[in-house]
Amino acid sequence: MNLDTLLAQLGNRQDPITGSVSAPVYRATTYAHPALGQSTGFDYTRTGNPTRTILERAIADLEGGARGFAFSSGMAAVHAVMQLFSPGDHLIFSNDLYGGTYRLVEKFLRKVGIEASYVDTSNLEEVQAAIQSQTRGLFVETPTNPTLKVADLQALGDLCKTHQLLYIVDNTFMTPYLQRPMQYGADIIVHSATKFLGGHNDVLAGLVVTKTEELGNDLYFIQNSIGSTLGPDDSWLLLRGMKTLALRMERHSKTASVLAQYLSGHPLIARVHYPGLELHPGYAVQKKQSSDFGGMLSFEVIHESMVPVILKQVRLITFAESLGGTETLITYPAVQTHADIPEKIREACGVTQRLLRLSVGLENAVDLQMDLENALTEAAQITSS
Repeated sequence: MNLDTLLAQLGNRQDPITGSVSAPVYRATTYAHPALGQSTGFDYTRTGNPTRTILERAIADLEGGARGFAFSSGMAAVHAVMQLFSPGDHLIFSNDLYGGTYRLVEKFLRKVGIEASYVDTSNLEEVQAAIQSQTRGLFVETPTNPTLKVADLQALGDLCKTHQLLYIVDNTFMTPYLQRPMQYGADIIVHSATKFLGGHNDVLAGLVVTKTEELGNDLYFIQNSIGSTLGPDDSWLLLRGMKTLALRMERHSKTASVLAQYLSGHPLIARVHYPGLELHPGYAVQKKQSSDFGGMLSFEVIHESMVPVILKQVRLITFAESLGGTETLITYPAVQTHADIPEKIREACGVTQRLLRLSVGLENAVDLQMDLENALTEAAQITSS
């Protein structure tokens, strides 16, 4: 079936006793055994929960993987994946990386002897040059957060296969509806499902998909041992949100394209980062490996002093940290999502004091454009006085 059909049908026909179209929420923490040595398949909810199982099967099907796993947050999901590595291993990460992932690597993984390098994963030669004898994995965001750099998934997949590296892709920005990294060789896909998958700013969750059953068995052991699983109510909320993912991603992408075009021609904007713009260096690659360009963009204003004015003057757009919901959100990465990354490193990656990130929601494009225009006009008046 097509992905939009799979999404619309999530949770249906999962309860043959009642015929419930909406997946039931199983809040039980423990389950009776039919007899000694027998199980219904569910024993204790950390090990397995029927509602969570429906969600985990769904994300595996959507990404084209063997097994799916639902965690209590996106960072819990990333942390669990990192447990697949051992002291002495070396990992390569996108240098334009979500600040929470960077914090996890620098404050926790290095403590246990895991080494890391950060490179521009849109540059294949840089990735190749970073590979060492003890390199065991590559962790890629594409497009990256927040400067929307695009990595060539197929080229990196071939590189990982040649060097026997575990290939991990954070697919949060694009979702499986727009981009399916396992088609290009990814071994593991990670999602902050709080974002576009949930889509309504009302659930905290992380999802992981493994390409093989063997890798899935390893991750399941980690998930069950650590215990950072998603509860049944949040699993149900996430399933409900995902049912409209196809419609939402199409609208997010369409409106983001309109706003990117508008901002790219504005005299107060120095640069727009959106892979759907033909002048974007990753445009051709993104067009090849995805069905659309997504709902995320970022832009640099001409002067840093404009930033606080814009954040105060927007009326329809909300100044907040997250992304992927029905409401359009504006974020200041340098002091919010990427504050844990040292300023020198941030600046080198393009996360400057002039950069603002926009998560485009489902509002009318004209209304959003007017809100930005009013805020930019006010910023220009204040900064010029």
